[in-house]
Amino acid sequence: MSAVGIIATIRTQAGKEEEFEGVFAELAAAVRANEAGNSYYKLFRTGETGVYKVLECYDDEAAVEVHRASDHFRSIGARLGPCLAGAPEIEKLAAA
Repeated sequence: MSAVGIIATIRTQAGKEEEFEGVFAELAAAVRANEAGNSYYKLFRTGETGVYKVLECYDDEAAVEVHRASDHFRSIGARLGPCLAGAPEIEKLAAA
């Protein structure tokens, strides 16, 4: 079993930062409550207004798939869409 790390860079539309952070907090709580294979899921602000990084750690690739297929990711994640200024940039990392 090899842990998988993900860094997602998310850009929001101007003025949508507070709404985005509120909805993301709901998503993060749902991930922590429902995904045993996820050990870390946290939103960080960067030095640039409206640009965020999400740091994620999963036990393995199967746990990543559980996350993507989860009802909470699909339903709460869909509410993030109107806040975004484009698709997230995803960087996937393998544990050393």
